Amino acid sequence: MSNKNIAQAHHATFEGIRHADAEGHEFWLARSLAKVLDYSEYRHFLPVVERAKEACQNSGQPLANHFEDVLDMVDIGSGAQRELPGVRLSRYACYLIVQNGDPSKPVIANGQTYFALQTRRQELADDAKFAQLSEDEKRLAIRNELATHNKHLAAAAKGAGVESSLDFAIFQDHGYKGLYGGLGHKEIHAVKGLKKSQKILDHMGSTELAANLFRATQTEEKLRRDQVQGKAQANKTHYDVGRKVRQTIQELGGTMPEKLPKPDTSIQQIASAKKSLSKKKPESN
Repeated sequence: MSNKNIAQAHHATFEGIRHADAEGHEFWLARSLAKVLDYSEYRHFLPVVERAKEACQNSGQPLANHFEDVLDMVDIGSGAQRELPGVRLSRYACYLIVQNGDPSKPVIANGQTYFALQTRRQELADDAKFAQLSEDEKRLAIRNELATHNKHLAAAAKGAGVESSLDFAIFQDHGYKGLYGGLGHKEIHAVKGLKKSQKILDHMGSTELAANLFRATQTEEKLRRDQVQGKAQANKTHYDVGRKVRQTIQELGGTMPEKLPKPDTSIQQIASAKKSLSKKKPESN
């Protein structure tokens, strides 16, 4: 059998052990996944699950959303079954488990390829949906995503030694200065003509928000990957990533973020209008 056919067989097996609960949420059981991944005994699989849990926590994801302790009914011979401890896994949890498995095992290597392909397919599907959104809808979607990633960035920065609120404000300013050609939080406020109480991110168009989202996600990843330690080094990392994003925009012939126009409406106004629209009842005939 060719490597391609082996990979296809493993992918089909993985999807074959997928379950769905009453609400239609998909999940996998750790004991079943252990068998698919060629672990001879479940106890040998448990350290991989623990490494995946640690990776989940380090990524800022709620552990309970992806790993749930359950009791599995397991065959013990002669048609009898008994309950044994197990774990209910999300697709993301399965991905982390495969990524933390032994890549020398063909089934693990194929699993890593499988999840990479599945992730890219989802990204393409999301891109198609995103392209159909209006500018205001794009702004709201990216702003919400950025709010989530800023929490992950804050967690990564804290792990590097950026602990107090003042420390984090200085850390954030370094990222802005890298992306905005030396302009910090106060200078960007002035350029955009914002009041002191107004948040910069709530008065950006989708292009500018996307640049800041890329800055945030790449900084978080670099802090964790390089195991950056110390406030000074964390600040430098954020600045360097921001500057690299700016350099990429320049190389692509794009408009520098500080020169992008400020939208007429804020994110709060867009969210409020959307909320009001959803509350409107259809007119009766």
